Amino acid sequence: MSEDAPRRRFHRPTLRPPDRLEDASEQVDPLEVAEAAHRSAELVVGRGRAESARDSELTSRLVGLVGEVGLATVAQLWSDRPARSLPGALWRIYLLHEWVLRQPEEVGRRFVAGSGHTEVYHAIAGVAEPPDPDALRRLTEQILGGVFTGDLAIALERASAFCHVMAVGLADPGDDGIPSEQVTRAARLRDTADDLAACAGLWRLGDLH
Repeated sequence: MSEDAPRRRFHRPTLRPPDRLEDASEQVDPLEVAEAAHRSAELVVGRGRAESARDSELTSRLVGLVGEVGLATVAQLWSDRPARSLPGALWRIYLLHEWVLRQPEEVGRRFVAGSGHTEVYHAIAGVAEPPDPDALRRLTEQILGGVFTGDLAIALERASAFCHVMAVGLADPGDDGIPSEQVTRAARLRDTADDLAACAGLWRLGDLH
């Protein structure tokens, strides 16, 4: 990036008074919202991949996007898009990283519980030894960073493998059985793993949009 080029910053959305929310929702075109989500995802990935080699600061900012603009803003951009789309995949990878940051002890326990039964997926996701909060944070940072600095398909496959390990860890009965809510979370993570793997295949075909 040229030193003279202005740096774009991400901004939080403007908050509207409650009495204006209904009017605002009536003015929103769902097609425009969808198009904006896909354009913004392509912009983030495209700019990151184009400039990361010479602008490590930009890569760090993109990896830390949630910390800069807030999870609600990222969710507003991408969470409603199909799982097997570029914005859908980005949302899920950012959400995984945020899970590690917000609940490191739980993630660590589930990762350990799942690793012993998913050696292949554990190897694909990457090494986090010992699987303490710092190691898991670095692992998800590497996966997310790979979206911008490496083969995006591999980054998606690593995220998929991470989800597989965590799903098995959540399904581990432990001493008190498996709460129904935990079973549901494990099933959702398996679905996310499948979706991210499918996105990797779409990216290789040039069909991930």
